[in-house]
Amino acid sequence: MTTLALGAARTRYEVVSYFRSLDTVFFTFLFPLVMLGIFTTAFSASGDIVAKPGEPGISVGAYYLPGMLAAGILLSGVQNLAVDIAREKSDGTLKRLGGTPLSPVSYFAGKAGQVLATAAIQAALLLAVARFFFGIALPTDPAKWLTFAWVFVLGIVTSAVLGIALSALPRSGRSASAVVVPIVLILQFISGVYLSFTQLPEWMQTIAGLFPLKWMAQGMRSVFLPDAFVVQEPSGSWQLGWVAVALSIWLVAGLLVSRATFRWIHKDR
Repeated sequence: MTTLALGAARTRYEVVSYFRSLDTVFFTFLFPLVMLGIFTTAFSASGDIVAKPGEPGISVGAYYLPGMLAAGILLSGVQNLAVDIAREKSDGTLKRLGGTPLSPVSYFAGKAGQVLATAAIQAALLLAVARFFFGIALPTDPAKWLTFAWVFVLGIVTSAVLGIALSALPRSGRSASAVVVPIVLILQFISGVYLSFTQLPEWMQTIAGLFPLKWMAQGMRSVFLPDAFVVQEPSGSWQLGWVAVALSIWLVAGLLVSRATFRWIHKDR
């Protein structure tokens, strides 16, 4: 079989395995949906959120939707792959795969394909629930959806590559979640997912700006928040050009680290 055919076959295998793992489905696939429901229900009584006094407001759910979409990308790519690959290193799966015709390129393609497929389903489900259960209005401008498409795809590819790179950090499969989950959780809190980004201390905003989640969340806010909310961005602009640049830099960095650290057999074996 060709590398492409092996990658496609591996993608099908990875997707099926993903949905058979209940803990993975809950903590990566359903988690953003659960959090959107909690925030919408818990804080809706406080009224609509406005960009500035006198401007029309939006519901709490509409305000948090962009952040949840960005968090879903990070969870699907970084957290899911980092933990999954670390476990496969530890339990000998990669050692066995090293003795098969599957190349590292096909293996990576299968992982990236799984992330792309599951994240797309996750985003579609999140948008459907937001629209039909919480009554959140979605954009009607085609340009907004074009922006969503490239931010989503670039974010997914970058997150998948970073997940592969981060899988080299845990010393064992059992410690993978303990190492990876706190990193992902901290990034969500400082990147404008659960807290308004402009309400964070300036030094925390600066740190968040070094990581990709901040830029993914900002790109999603440019799509789903009214244009009036751009005044709440630290720069007063959506900075979509910088979103593309930041994610591209992290993509290249992730590729280089993955290339340097990935081995079929764990270095401790």
